[in-house]
Amino acid sequence: MKPSIYGMTMEQLKTWFVDQGQKPFRAEQVWDWLYTKRVTSFEEMSNIGKATIALLEDSFNIDTMEVAVKQESKDGTIKFLFRLADGNLIETVLMRFSYGASVCVTTQVGCNIGCSFCASGLLKKSRDLSAGEIVEQIMKVQKHFDAEEKNERVSHIVVMGIGEPFDNYENLMSFLNVVNDQKGLAIGARHITVSTSGIVPKIYEYAEEGLQINLAISIHAPTNELRTRIMKINRAYPVEKLMAAIDYYLEKTNRRITFEYILLHDVNDHEEEARQLAKLLQDKRHLSYVNLIPYNPVDEHGQYQRSTPEAIKAFYETLKKNGINCGVRLENGTDIDAACGQLRSKQIKKKQTV
Repeated sequence: MKPSIYGMTMEQLKTWFVDQGQKPFRAEQVWDWLYTKRVTSFEEMSNIGKATIALLEDSFNIDTMEVAVKQESKDGTIKFLFRLADGNLIETVLMRFSYGASVCVTTQVGCNIGCSFCASGLLKKSRDLSAGEIVEQIMKVQKHFDAEEKNERVSHIVVMGIGEPFDNYENLMSFLNVVNDQKGLAIGARHITVSTSGIVPKIYEYAEEGLQINLAISIHAPTNELRTRIMKINRAYPVEKLMAAIDYYLEKTNRRITFEYILLHDVNDHEEEARQLAKLLQDKRHLSYVNLIPYNPVDEHGQYQRSTPEAIKAFYETLKKNGINCGVRLENGTDIDAACGQLRSKQIKKKQTV
């Protein structure tokens, strides 16, 4: 199977052209056709010779996925289920906000992190996505805008879809390089957020990258006992090791970090957990923000329910009283399969029962 051309960074594409005996400026021409003019085939690249077009066609694919299902919410959110070239399914979500259009991308086919409340982990990881397959999710959404003749562009990216981004680190870094390139999609680094469940060695590595790209940590519990119960990754990287890595990241980058906290009814949503979380983050509160997330129930995880509005309010107020910057995340797509991985899981089960 030919690789996606979207997986090549500008420098890699220049090197590739030189290796083919061509001038490196060809890479900039191709880059412009891909990301500015957003062509759907190599043949449309009209200022590139036929021999070079043939070389590109022999070496790369420009379209490696198709829309299998598209769900549209009343609030403008669109969830795409893409079928990859090998038949695997992934989810990508477009969310509209007052500040622009944000796309949540997937980095793996399935997930091995195994958070007990999450639909993404219902189907174990079968493989990593290539950098090109991650970039192509952005391109598919942008081309959706182009086809609808809407004067919209993807302005923000959150790497929070199916899979653990830091478990696919090299392809993640290539993806970030491509979408941030100022000659292409030019999505600003500060408009991109990468989320991790807490793979400690990669947090140290990420701190050394010198990126302006935001980092979010899925914390979901303030103590080892509770976090291990709902997130098995905590056995490998307990809270004290995770906090040490975060301290290193903050010292190295001086950039604010977001802590994602899904509120589960009568599990981690008591005022006691709020006080424990405030204590855990106290020494880093000036560079921390807690994003409180109402839970989207998943049929297979029936033991978990959404916290009550009263519990959410009390948790929020307890954090605020203790000097922790926080907010309750605005919900999107509540009238469709809102939970990450839910649409994919349903479609695969439907296929298995046919």
